[in-house]
Formats: sequence, C-alpha cells, structure tokens
Amino acid sequence: MRRIVILGNAGSGKSTFARALGKRLEVSVVHLDCLFWEPGWVEPDAERFRNRVREAVASGTWVCEGNYARRTFDLRLPRADLVVWLDTPRLTCFLRVIRRSVTNRPRPDLAAGCKEKFDRAFLKFLWFVWTFDRSYRPGIEAVRLAIAVQVPTVHLRGTRQIATFLDGLTPVEEGCRP
Repeated sequence: MRRIVILGNAGSGKSTFARALGKRLEVSVVHLDCLFWEPGWVEPDAERFRNRVREAVASGTWVCEGNYARRTFDLRLPRADLVVWLDTPRLTCFLRVIRRSVTNRPRPDLAAGCKEKFDRAFLKFLWFVWTFDRSYRPGIEAVRLAIAVQVPTVHLRGTRQIATFLDGLTPVEEGCRP
C-alpha cells in the first residue's frame, strides 16, 4: 500500500490513525483540515483548496485523512490503493470532540490560527458530529462509490482492530518511493 485515504466522523480518530499509519509505513501524512482552513476558520477559495490537495497527493506515497468528498475525492481516490473507514461510535466521537475543544492543545491536524472554542459554530459542529452517520456518511459513501468503487475499503472499529491492522503493515519499500 502506497496511498491510503482515511474517512470517518470528526473525533473518530482519523488524524491519530493517519499519524500512526504514516509512521508505520514511513510515508507523509496529509491532513485535509490543514489544507482547507485559513486562520480564524475562514474557508478558502474552492480552487485554492483543490490546488493544495492536488499538490499534497502528487507524490507516490501518502496517507491522507479527511472527508471533503465532493471537493476532493476526484483528486485522491483514483490514486488510492486503499480506503479506511473508521467506524467509531458517535458517542465516542462526540465526547472526543468536546474533550479536545476543552483542552485546546495544539494539534498537528488543525490549521494555524484555528482554535476550537465553545460558541454557536461549535454547537453546530457538535450537531454535525452527532448526526454524521445518518446525515452525511451516506453521501460520502455514494461519492466514493461513484468515483472509485474499485479501490478496496477496510472498516475499522475500535482500538483493537486498529492495532491489528497497524501490526500487519510494513514500510513502503525503498524502490517504490518516488
């Protein structure tokens, strides 16, 4: 596996899993939120974001975490060797999002100048997390299937399955790197 896309709800563990996977495979990790958000949670121009993603996945090896289905799947999925869905229970996702917002520690998967805080936008985001599986996931999955049905998909639920998956991987061979 040389190029892996990780999907899941906010708080599902996408970023943490991506870093572990990148370290295990010795490949770069692309956090889409870092490419998307401008300081102060400002959305970039759509083409600017697509250009950032295009550049980030231009290399031969990467792990890319984040959904942004309609905006970037056409750039990422046709090149992917594997899609990993993190099937984390919504209560776990919900509580993780609250916990990380309360602690507000620096996160490598968050764009510079974007701090999580309890405000109206955050409450709206919590609703997104709570309703993700019912309201958003089916659309993401439909776009995935329309663009890259041929790319194998693995579903991981819980730390034990994630650990087993990681234990079964080896670094990308030197001859396969760009």
